[in-house]
Formats: sequence, C-alpha cells, structure tokens
Amino acid sequence: MLAQDTIAAIATAPGLAALSIVRVSGPEACPIASTCFSGQSLETAASHTAHVGMWESPEGSRIDQVVATVFRKPRTATGEDVVEITCHGGDYVAALVLQSLVDQGARLAQPGEFTQRAFLAGKMDLAQAEAVADLIHASSEQAHRVSLAAYEGHYSEGLEALRTAILELCALAELEIDFTDEDVEFADRTTLRNLIENALGQVQELLESTSLGTVVREGIRVVIAGRPNAGKSTLLNSLSGRDRAIVSKEPGTTRDVLEVDAELGGLRFRFMDTAGLRKSTDSIEQEGVQRAYRMINKADIVVYVYDLACGLLEEDQTALNNLDNMPVVLVGNKADLVPEGKRIGLQLAAINGPKAVEPLVYALLEQATKSYGNADATRTVINARHKTHLKSAHQALLGARTALNANQPPDVFSLDLRAAARELGMITGVITNETVLGTIFSRFCIGK
Repeated sequence: MLAQDTIAAIATAPGLAALSIVRVSGPEACPIASTCFSGQSLETAASHTAHVGMWESPEGSRIDQVVATVFRKPRTATGEDVVEITCHGGDYVAALVLQSLVDQGARLAQPGEFTQRAFLAGKMDLAQAEAVADLIHASSEQAHRVSLAAYEGHYSEGLEALRTAILELCALAELEIDFTDEDVEFADRTTLRNLIENALGQVQELLESTSLGTVVREGIRVVIAGRPNAGKSTLLNSLSGRDRAIVSKEPGTTRDVLEVDAELGGLRFRFMDTAGLRKSTDSIEQEGVQRAYRMINKADIVVYVYDLACGLLEEDQTALNNLDNMPVVLVGNKADLVPEGKRIGLQLAAINGPKAVEPLVYALLEQATKSYGNADATRTVINARHKTHLKSAHQALLGARTALNANQPPDVFSLDLRAAARELGMITGVITNETVLGTIFSRFCIGK
C-alpha cells in the first residue's frame, strides 16, 4: 500500500559539485513542483520528459535555472509520481529548492524512505532494497559484484526457489494430516528425506559463504608486524600507493596503529601498520606494542616483516611463536643483500613502490582465496540480518529431519518446514515485520 503524503529530499552528496538533484515523490509531486517552476506546467507534462525553467520560492524569489524531469507512476523507482529537479551544485542552492518544496506541502523524507516506498510498491523485494545500501557502500570489485547481483534479484531468485520447494514439502505433509484416518502417504519418506537434505545443503552453503561475505563487505584485515625498523611503514605505503606512514631510521617511530584501505585483485584490504614488537622501558612504546598485539589477535592475515641481513632474531621467533594459529605471510626485506641459502619466507629485494611488492600482493590474494574461497556473486551472503534468518531456517530444517527420521507424524515435521520457509521469507520480505522494516531503512542515507 502506497503512502498518501509526498516526500522530498536532496538525492546527491553534500559539498561542491557541478550539479545537485532534489527528488520529490508522492501523489502531489507534480502539482507541488509545478508551483515553483516557471516553465511548462509539470502537472500536464508527459512521463519521462525533461523541462528547463526557472525555480522560484513561494514568495516569487528566483533561485536557479533548473531541469525538472517528470516520471509518472507506475513506471517510476518508487511506484509513485516522481519529479527530479537538477540544479547547480552546492549545498545552498539545493537546500533552497528543497525548502520551497516543503513550503508548498511536501514532507522531508526519512532516511531510506524512497527505497522503502519502492519495496512497498512491489518494485523490489527486501533483499534487493538492502542491496541498494550495499551498492552505495561497495568499496571493491567483489563487493560491487555481489551487491549488484543482489540488487538485480539473482540472490532472491535462489532463496525464493528454495522457499517454494520447502512449502511444497509442507503441502504434501499437511495433505496427509487431512487424510489421517485413511492412513495415506502422499510422499515417500525416502523422497522427503532427500528433499530435506537438499534444502539443508543449500542453506548450509549460504551460511558457509558468510565468512567470505564479511570480508567482501568489510575488507580483509591485514596487520603488518615485525621488529622496529624492519620496514613495516615503507611496506604500508607501497601496498596502499600513498605516503601515509612516517618512515624513519629511528627505531620505535610508530607508536599508534595506522590503517589504510586498498583494493587488490578485486578485494578490499585493510592494512594496519603497528608498533615494532620488542621489549622496551618506554611506557608509550610499551602501549604501542600492546596495541599491536591486540590488532594482531583481530587480524585475518598477519604480514610479518624482518630484515634478511639480520636474520630471524630471538624477538622475531618469540613473536612468530605467538602467531601459531593465524595465517602468516613471512616477508624478508633486503633479499638482494643476502645469499639465497639464508633466505626464509617471501623474499623482497626492496619494499618501496607498488612494483616491488607485487610478490606479496599475489601471496595475500592466494591466502585470502585459501581462507575464504572465491565469491559466487549470486550465492554469497554479506548481510548480517540474512545470516540470522538462515541460521534459524537451518535449525528448523534440522528439526524436520529429526522428526522424520524418528517416524513422527506429518503434523510434527510440517511445523518445522513452515518455520524454515518463514525465515527465508523474512529475508526477501515476503513475510514482513514493521519494526524490522523501520530498522533496515533507517540505515539508508536521506534521498535514497
């Protein structure tokens, strides 16, 4: 059911730009916009047409020459009449245009309200609506691919096919309930078990993708560790392609954790330069070392850098022993100064510049693939809410399998099957909850 009021918001990012767009949607979008537009009447304008004219305040003050584009329902993003006013960029002019719409009766849109109206109008399901926010925040090729596949509905298609299959199992079980007195089995129990196992396998596969989904969405945390002056800060600058860390010959220069993002091989990596790992009497340096170990414990991959000319010292061995259960890429710096037989780990002749660290980039990508696999854009779950519902669906299917294996009557395992279908329906929005919807769309930016 569509809302009865008309909403407006600035759809472009704040700040200086060539153009800004103010969007208005609702039953009164065209009449309200027309009162401020001096060109052709927008009330009678055909759908998907653009018109140039002067935008004026309700008092008649000239604001800007704009392009007003009219979209008539139902062929619009929200399913309602929509007008988009393109004015010159900058916060001030766009704010004046928006205020004039509000003065004429539009309401300021809540965060995500345009997308919520699109969902309520059936223009997209809930998973697609959430993918809009994921697309906006995508910071790597992989994140973009997965978000786009979800936005285009490919992810939802798989979920809906699975939900339909489970509901068909339910229907067979419940049909038997209606004919209990006649002792009729409408579905062979072996066939039912196989179908439930298949559904369990599909849900399990989606759940297993969530660890990859997390790193696709949030990035792979790579902590660069090692003794002081091993070359950690230089390595961070080379991997990120920017001079973010201060490089000094003075040991112990890095005290705090410095984080830099970079996209490598389609994945987002979050590189963290940490304090050199050594014993120190300096209280500030000690705190830096403690912070380094805290970050190491949260890392997905640790890059441990050491000076090949000095070799692995006792402090290095102690630090590496503490990393036994973590994926570690050991990097030896200054390999050109050391005989080949004395080199341990990945050897780099130098670490200053993107070209010099290419072997490390390949090693990181290989480790990421080993730990998380490759993302199937249509089968990778990057949304924490979806993971929660998938876990519940998995538990319900396990319950159905247990009941079936124990030869329980169909009214017992059909309840679990319905619960599994309900959880999958919560992901796509076939089954909705007003509180959940409010939480989801409140996370969007205003204007989407």
